[in-house]
Amino acid sequence: MRHAATGARFSGPYHNGTAVDPVAMAELSIILADTHTGAVRPFDPRAIDILWEVAHQARLDRDELVVLSGYRTPETNAAVDGAGDSQHLRAGALDVYVPSSQLVGVRDAALALQRGGVGVYERRSFVHLDSGPVRRWGDVTPGPAGPAMAQPDDRIARLRQAWAPFRWR
Repeated sequence: MRHAATGARFSGPYHNGTAVDPVAMAELSIILADTHTGAVRPFDPRAIDILWEVAHQARLDRDELVVLSGYRTPETNAAVDGAGDSQHLRAGALDVYVPSSQLVGVRDAALALQRGGVGVYERRSFVHLDSGPVRRWGDVTPGPAGPAMAQPDDRIARLRQAWAPFRWR
């Protein structure tokens, strides 16, 4: 896993099959810290579980998962016009870059899990995964996962602009 804004990387186990490794989770929490303030909050291991399961099911290279956003402070969340009750605020959400050729597979894998929120942003090449209540949104075209989802609002365009300076370092 690599954070697009900082270039920070994580590679290795974070879970032994029975319990979460607290040292690995502390490292992941630092990697997934708020990129504007550097604030760190213990990241929800359930969100990491969802990401790893989706990556496995969609056959993504888990060593090259590119995270666009993890934990956000309230100030950062407001600056990117994030939802007031965003799972990013509690360190339980990840926005992950997905190449357009793999987006449908990732979408289908994420929705099939029926764990947490799934937001698909086809035109922006990323997927939001979180450990909150099961729900879905985004601008993906119809397919095996069901009918088209709701159209994105202007917040997403502002979020993309906020990430632009950090993209693909």
